[in-house]
Amino acid sequence: MIRLFKHYISYNVVLLCLVDLLLLAMSGELAWRLRVGQIGTSVGVLSDRLLALSGFALVIWLGMIAVGTYGPEALRSVRFAIARILVAVSLGVLAISFLNFVLPGTAFWRSVLLYAMVIAVFSLICNRILASRTLGIDAFRRRILVLGAGARAERLRQLGTRPGSGFSTVAFIDMGDGERVVEEAVSRETIQDLGQFVERIGAGEVVLALQERRNSLPLKDLLKVKTKGVHVNDFSSFMERETGRVDLDTLNPSWLIFSDGFSAGRRLSSIGKRAFDIIASLLILVVGLPLIAIFAIAVKLESSGPAFFRQTRVGLYGQNFDLLKLRSMQTDAEANGMKWAAKADPRITRVGRIIRKVRIDELPQVWSVLKGEMSFVGPRPEVPHFVSDLERELPFYAERHVVKPGITGWAQINYHYGASIEDARHKLEYDLYYAKNYTPFLDLLILLQTARVILWPEGAR
Repeated sequence: MIRLFKHYISYNVVLLCLVDLLLLAMSGELAWRLRVGQIGTSVGVLSDRLLALSGFALVIWLGMIAVGTYGPEALRSVRFAIARILVAVSLGVLAISFLNFVLPGTAFWRSVLLYAMVIAVFSLICNRILASRTLGIDAFRRRILVLGAGARAERLRQLGTRPGSGFSTVAFIDMGDGERVVEEAVSRETIQDLGQFVERIGAGEVVLALQERRNSLPLKDLLKVKTKGVHVNDFSSFMERETGRVDLDTLNPSWLIFSDGFSAGRRLSSIGKRAFDIIASLLILVVGLPLIAIFAIAVKLESSGPAFFRQTRVGLYGQNFDLLKLRSMQTDAEANGMKWAAKADPRITRVGRIIRKVRIDELPQVWSVLKGEMSFVGPRPEVPHFVSDLERELPFYAERHVVKPGITGWAQINYHYGASIEDARHKLEYDLYYAKNYTPFLDLLILLQTARVILWPEGAR
């Protein structure tokens, strides 16, 4: 994997992104040449249309990221990828057309855009079909050797066999540290030189998956492997890289302390994040006020009670603040106490079901973003009652409060709606990953991917 701004991206995704971006630029240029050739106009100098050309390629490419064209399912299924490409190109062309309406002369003519759209769709689909047939999903999978044969090693084996996994386990070595779960593991005593063994099986990485590491680290073995130029990784760091979340089952304070993350260097990034929050929230409030007003009236017409729902939530460093949302439940929804929202929850009104699916009920939260109590990106804020319960049940839950809560977040785009302690545990793993690895790049990725969650709201409740 390649690490960009503290976030891991697989080689095949990076390569596919670069080729797609090049194809989009070529599609725009070909469309221009075809159109001006039809009307008998000079092609002109490339530098004169460079802004329109790069704008076309970049907007469509960002749209492809936003709708999940580079997600695991799109990488496994050509049919799924084609559907997302069609949506991304269509939305991108609409966005470019709107931009050209607001700022005339910044984009291609509409006729050129139509040509570019057809050529881009054809070239992108051909690229996906060609990549799936020539490279395949396993082209960039790394070969790893696992030191250990217990429950952790078994987890790695299962993770490596998942569709779209970025690695495959080529061997397991039983280090005699506990009960053997992986039966095919080779005993350490049968291997004379571990460094030569790693070279012979062609492993590019060794993962330490011992059940008990205290006073049992095989330092001589690890040194031999390291001097062979093979990367050595511990279990927690490997899981974080491969899954995009912090593994709570193996997490300990020392790993959080000594691993890369929570750096003070992001102070400048926080200033930029706050500036973005202010500008974006002001724009959204101005543009979105009519939409909020329309649905507020719809909420009032359907059921008695206030159109807005105000609730105390836990924010940065555990400080409470009042969150404002469009009311999507009946006014007596919490008469018998607070509880998780369930699938097909009878407390949700008909209008509430609509605004939850398209996330319109979240729009008033932009006011909290403007005030600085929230950000656009961050862990979702919970009510104090749930926070108290979750802090007792889940280790390191309080650490998610070291960053501002957000309207959308890493957990929201990677995990379905949480309605239980177990769901909260999975979402906490993603929240800790975000808190540990926050960068503006990750924020941008989350904001783009939020479009996918809105367009395909499988987890909305």
